[in-house]
Amino acid sequence: MLESRLISIFRNHKKALNQISSSSSIFSTGSSSSLSRVSPFLKPSRFFHSKSTNVPSACISSRNPIIYNGFTSFLKYHKGFQPSIRKFSTAAATVCKENKEGLKFLVTAGPHAQKAIGIWLFVSAAWVFSMVVLGGVTRLTRSGLSMTDWKFTGSLPPLSEEDWLIEFEKYKQSPEFKRINKGMHMDDFKFIYWMEYAHRMWGRALGIMFVLPFGYFLRKGYITPQLGVRLSGLVALGAGQGLIGWWMVKSGLEEPTSEYSEPRVSPYRLAAHLTSAFVIYCGLFWTALSVVMPEPPTESVAWVNGAAKVKRLAIPISILVGVTAISGAFVAGNDAGRAFNTFPKMGDTWIPDDIFSMKPLMRNFFENTSTVQLDHRILASATLVSIGGLWWATKKLDIHPAVRSLIGSTLGMAALQVTLGISTLLSYVPVSLGSAHQAGALTLLTLMILLNHTVRRPSPSLLKSLPLVART
Repeated sequence: MLESRLISIFRNHKKALNQISSSSSIFSTGSSSSLSRVSPFLKPSRFFHSKSTNVPSACISSRNPIIYNGFTSFLKYHKGFQPSIRKFSTAAATVCKENKEGLKFLVTAGPHAQKAIGIWLFVSAAWVFSMVVLGGVTRLTRSGLSMTDWKFTGSLPPLSEEDWLIEFEKYKQSPEFKRINKGMHMDDFKFIYWMEYAHRMWGRALGIMFVLPFGYFLRKGYITPQLGVRLSGLVALGAGQGLIGWWMVKSGLEEPTSEYSEPRVSPYRLAAHLTSAFVIYCGLFWTALSVVMPEPPTESVAWVNGAAKVKRLAIPISILVGVTAISGAFVAGNDAGRAFNTFPKMGDTWIPDDIFSMKPLMRNFFENTSTVQLDHRILASATLVSIGGLWWATKKLDIHPAVRSLIGSTLGMAALQVTLGISTLLSYVPVSLGSAHQAGALTLLTLMILLNHTVRRPSPSLLKSLPLVART
């Protein structure tokens, strides 16, 4: 009896069933051509995948006019099938839940918490970026050794003339004052003191700005254990960064081994301080991206495969970018930027004669001014060529437009960074160009992080919902 009733309904409402059948065939095949035959105005990416939720669009089928109109017509002529529609809705909700559970989110409590934590992490990363730039300005203005003591919690600056005289007397005992700044006046000392004081207090302010929201989000239960462990590690690195900074400054307050040497911080400790800052920045930026973009941008299996090929090239190039940036720390630590202020040759030769003059041999790569600058030139050139090769190798790859655009931006930034480096060298390292060059290094590293994050492999749930080829 029920079968006869169904047959009668299907015959009377053939139009509605045809619409439902058409839309069902599209779901089963995932074919963009089938979709275009039904409606040229519907994008396959919108149909098969919801960008806002990373869930197949079966979960939002009520927004699809084909399905919606089909079921509406069906219900209009036969209200007896409403329980079946409820079952369909329940099944769709189950699919949504499974897809959401298939992806490991770093933040709980929904989009509001995700947005709040993402903004907090991006602001923290930008703060670290400004710290790196301010540290470069402090070094280039020779302000880093103006404060001869250090407290973890910090202290108030000199508030009276008597306090300034006390601080100035401490500085007069340092090797830098005795050998370089012996004729310095109080006004000049105040300038370098304020530069170093601002750098230190800016770092402490970052610590407070990071820890307080972290505690709040933990208390609200917004942060998953995985994210909590990662952020706790970054907090520990941040606290250690202050200790590394003082360890570095302390090396510049010691008497140089030779009476002809200028007092300056150890290049090894400067490199450790800069590397630590870069690691903290990269960790914050990567984590922020993972919070706000748990899935990479992709709309087809072909684009996923293209991204995998880009990733194989992007990872070693990212390592090269990082090594080049750290080699710049040794250039700064040895004051090598003020030697061989010519390009492309180093003076009158391509390779100086004294690049292996120190014993043991390895010391030359970290302490020899000629070798350190030559290394940095070679690494910078290799970085530019490698990124250019990445751009060329991906020209004919089938990849997401966002990935292609990002590769082009990275190549442009690499060319700008090399130009800044050459200009800084030829201009004898002015503060403005030197600071811009250091900021450029971190900007280039930022683009490489973003590229690596964008070409990640999507989750299995998203991968299953993608069509083979994206519709252009």
